[in-house]
Amino acid sequence: MLETDFKYILDTFFTLFTMTLIIFMVPGFAMLEAGLVRTKNVSAVLTTNVMIYAVASLAFLLVGYKLAFGNWDSVSSSIWAVFMFQMAFVGKTVNIMSGGVSERVRIIPLAIFTVVMGAVIYPLVVNISWGADVIAGTIFDIDIYDLAGSTVIHSTGGWALLAALFIVGPRKGRYIDGKIRVIPASNIPLVVLGALLLWIGWFGFNGGSIGSISSVENANSVAKTIMNTNTAGLAGAIIVGIIMYIKYKLFDITMILNGALGGLVAITAAPNLYDMYTPILIGFVGGALVVFAVAVFDKFKLDDPVGALSVHLVNGIWGTLAVGIFVDNVSFISQLKGVIVVGIFTFSLSFAVIYIINRLFKFRANDEAQLIGMDINECGVESYPEFKRAI
Repeated sequence: MLETDFKYILDTFFTLFTMTLIIFMVPGFAMLEAGLVRTKNVSAVLTTNVMIYAVASLAFLLVGYKLAFGNWDSVSSSIWAVFMFQMAFVGKTVNIMSGGVSERVRIIPLAIFTVVMGAVIYPLVVNISWGADVIAGTIFDIDIYDLAGSTVIHSTGGWALLAALFIVGPRKGRYIDGKIRVIPASNIPLVVLGALLLWIGWFGFNGGSIGSISSVENANSVAKTIMNTNTAGLAGAIIVGIIMYIKYKLFDITMILNGALGGLVAITAAPNLYDMYTPILIGFVGGALVVFAVAVFDKFKLDDPVGALSVHLVNGIWGTLAVGIFVDNVSFISQLKGVIVVGIFTFSLSFAVIYIINRLFKFRANDEAQLIGMDINECGVESYPEFKRAI
């Protein structure tokens, strides 16, 4: 066997393996969100997550991939493996959004938005960052370093969620007379399972973005990337645990896990470029930002049941800017410009699309449907039919 053939086969296997790890994030998001919402809305959340994977992936296959990258071509590994790897990313942008609007959003309008995100919005963001770059040479051209998508994926999903929250509004009963009504998670074991599945999936998310493992240099880069990814998650979990205990003398596992996810989002921009210690600082800041941001968003009545804005939007921005702070040959200004351009583009286009869809098919379920639960109204199947539903 020729050496070039062996490297082609090895890199194809590597790409397919890391793609599979990323797909594990689909049940990760599903379990995390199912555990954080009330029992009367679990089937709707699970259905939404399955639909997002199916709809976004097919939209990306038919339209989005070519829009993002310009052509179907690969010389170092199978193009089908490369496509599957890129396809594994696309649904995450909508997963981020769907979790933040859960317990009051209807499935059909969300599915329509998923088509637009998978076919147009996300591919255009990829185009100007990782792909064909249709705005090259213009004042909007960005030169952003974002290995696996702190901005391209996580902030994109976060900006789309922010646009949706302005249109959909908070859950019925979440804010009463200027006070925040706490709505506790329904299933903590599912939350833990979901978060840990996401954590494991991140090793494929970031490690696979190196693109090759068929040389000593690339193998070391993959291993370093995965190690630094894990380190940032550890640091995020630890700092939130410390903050929670200092503030409340209690350990909130949901916040600790969101702190870990915040650290993972933040490191995603450049885990391959840092030494083994910098990810600790990035994870510490990322976890602390989650705690701070949750309170800020609640003050503005941006009702986000799963903390997606705090984890993905805030830390997507932090992680991207951190590259410009800690990596010598990366410009902070270029990173900031990338964050701003992607933010304005994604928020504006998402808001316009959601607004139009909302005029035709109301995104928000009515008050009675929210009271009864989205499982009955949207799915006809309850996840816990023997339980008495809390309103």
